[in-house]
Amino acid sequence: MNLALKIARIRADMTQAELAGKVGVTTKYISCIETKGNKPSPKVMEKISNAVDASVQDLFFRKEGGD
Repeated sequence: MNLALKIARIRADMTQAELAGKVGVTTKYISCIETKGNKPSPKVMEKISNAVDASVQDLFFRKEGGD
């Protein structure tokens, strides 16, 4: 599960569909990243981080509930 991405997306006032459209992937793919913890390619990570204005590190490489 990727709670950091979900929180960042909501803070950016975007639905999964809106984020998917900005990144060029499907809504289902964004859902799988958020709910199943799937790791996208580095290129998609960068597009997502730009879209929600958060770092790749914060979105994909921090442990949930950790430092």
